[in-house]
Amino acid sequence: MLFATEMRKESARLTLAGAIALAPGETSLAATEPMTAEQKAMLDALHRHKIDLAERVVVVNPGGDVGDSTRDEIEYARAAGKPVSFTDSD
Repeated sequence: MLFATEMRKESARLTLAGAIALAPGETSLAATEPMTAEQKAMLDALHRHKIDLAERVVVVNPGGDVGDSTRDEIEYARAAGKPVSFTDSD
C-alpha cells in the first residue's frame, strides 16, 4: 500500500466520526518479499468483498495519485452503485 500512513489516519478519522471503516488489509510480507500471484488475487478478491459490504468508498489519494489497482477498484465500486469520494482532488 503506497499510502499506508495516510490510510490509517483516514480510517481513524472515519472511526472517530462514528463510521465503520473497512480499509485494505496490510501485510508485512509485502514489504519484505514479493507477493505471489495467488496472494495478490486473494487480496484483490477480499478488497472487492469489502467494497461490497461498504455503503460508500473513500479513496485516499494524496496529490491526486490513483494507480491502476485503485482505478479498477473505483470502477468496481461505481458499477456496484457505491458513492466514491477522494481525500485529495489535485
